[in-house]
Amino acid sequence: MKNKVLIKLIIPKLDLNLDFFIPVNETIYKVKKLLLKTISEFSNISDEELAGYILINKVTAKIYLNNEIVLDTDIRNATELLLFEKK
Repeated sequence: MKNKVLIKLIIPKLDLNLDFFIPVNETIYKVKKLLLKTISEFSNISDEELAGYILINKVTAKIYLNNEIVLDTDIRNATELLLFEKK
């Protein structure tokens, strides 16, 4: 595995499907922060509206904790992740 993986991010609330390269040596928290910042710029939605979202693996339904390192999870190339609002 290299230092990045290509994921497909699905955001049902915004009806968006995006592909991202994410670093494998970062925590889920940092990756999520990077993804949310990119999405907020892309969709003209403020960061505050996107706060409180969680990443879920589409196939396994695993919810990723903020302190997990990407490399230590099951996230690999072509993994489909869902970004849901935590209620």
